[in-house]
Amino acid sequence: MAEPKTKATNKSVEEFLQSIEPEQKRRDGLTLLEMFKKITGEKPVMWGPTMVGFGVYHYKSERSRQGGDWLRTGFSPRKQALTLYVLTGESDAPLLEKLGKHKTGVGCLYINKLADVDIKILEKLISHCWEYMERRYPNA
Repeated sequence: MAEPKTKATNKSVEEFLQSIEPEQKRRDGLTLLEMFKKITGEKPVMWGPTMVGFGVYHYKSERSRQGGDWLRTGFSPRKQALTLYVLTGESDAPLLEKLGKHKTGVGCLYINKLADVDIKILEKLISHCWEYMERRYPNA
């Protein structure tokens, strides 16, 4: 079975976020860190060199033999956009309609900067994702 390339590391989340440029992206990353910690109650963990994850679950792909551990939710302050791993496909649409300026991908929410969105709605999306993952993978 193929192993996932991105895995949890012991690197410092705070050091990573403090190294982010430009300053606005760094501030947004630090704000997201506090938001995710508050909502999930989990300690943040670096996944690969750029992803900040909260919680873990074990998955098995339905289309291949691949499986492994993955973050339940998290984010990455990438150069192009803040990438949040919060979309479940289950009742996301009503919240996304109220969020503000964003783009979506498979499981990902892309935001240029936090000032572009309604923070309360973003917190609801993160909470919705966390609760969904808790239901779907209760024994992780």
